[in-house]
Amino acid sequence: MITTLWLAVVLLCLLMYVVLDGYDLGVGVATLIERDANHRRHMLESVAVGWDGNETWLILLGVGLWAGFPLAFGTILPHAYLPMTVVLFSLIVRGVSVELASQSPPARLWTTAFGVASLLAAFAQGLTLGTLTSPLQLHDGDFAGTAFGALSWFSVLTGATVTAAYTTLGYAYTKKKSTGRLRVSAARRGMVATAVTAGLLTAVLFAINATAAPLNLASPGRAFAFGGLLLFAAAGAVVSLVTFPWKQQTSAADTLPIGGLVVAVVAVFLALGVARYPVIMPPDLTVTAAVGPHNTMVFVLIGIGLNLPLVLAYNVFAHRAFAGKLDAGPPAGEPPAANSPALAGAHS
Repeated sequence: MITTLWLAVVLLCLLMYVVLDGYDLGVGVATLIERDANHRRHMLESVAVGWDGNETWLILLGVGLWAGFPLAFGTILPHAYLPMTVVLFSLIVRGVSVELASQSPPARLWTTAFGVASLLAAFAQGLTLGTLTSPLQLHDGDFAGTAFGALSWFSVLTGATVTAAYTTLGYAYTKKKSTGRLRVSAARRGMVATAVTAGLLTAVLFAINATAAPLNLASPGRAFAFGGLLLFAAAGAVVSLVTFPWKQQTSAADTLPIGGLVVAVVAVFLALGVARYPVIMPPDLTVTAAVGPHNTMVFVLIGIGLNLPLVLAYNVFAHRAFAGKLDAGPPAGEPPAANSPALAGAHS
């Protein structure tokens, strides 16, 4: 029972991180494409209010995996040292860039750093996902591979897919938070990003059986659940494509794209979980084999259990306190005023 509960906590932390930090990483990637300096600044400020809370889920994920499934943690981390190092350094640069873009000129330098770091973090996370589908290289229970041993064309494909998915979430969030030309351009580019993500995800699903970790869909019930969840994902993608181009500035028109994408992300996440369970790392490291000592799991589960509501409450508060649209600022080419309502609201 406690093993299942702990696995649910770890998966919840992973899912919350992908959804929440996914959109602000996507906004960062989108700033690299945006030519209007005022729009880039607006996009950065739109995520300045919640990026730190979003990344807290990554910390809880690491602690949960380390304490609950130490064997999995000890084999996954060496398997993904290189991309995870890139992720951590990129997240550090993003945090510094968000704070200094509004306080230390030139703002363009920090906005660009924010975008590049977001791109590297997103791609490295996808690369990590791809490397974890490769078979474990163990010798007497210890990792025996190299830092580059798990890199493959498939991990590059998953890196591109995760980056595209995050960018799509970023455009949906920008559409929800913006007005004027930025809102229109976010809707237009979001349609393209959604279509690209759907194509890449389809390629990933077709390629999974060619890797060392094929889907475990032996039972009819598991195959049915997998197919049903993928249908939910497809429905979410269709909702996003249909509602992205809406011109009218209504609550539904701006909320449905990101809502549909979240449904799609959750559905794909659960489908892959259903397909892989109970294997954590291929070919045969299972949840039961990787679980930690019972007393340790109970102790840390209490600690994480007390923190989960606090982190969730902070996320809800930050998004509700800064709900609504931010003013996109003055026309292109004119620097934002120091007392701009958008900037003041983002850092109040």
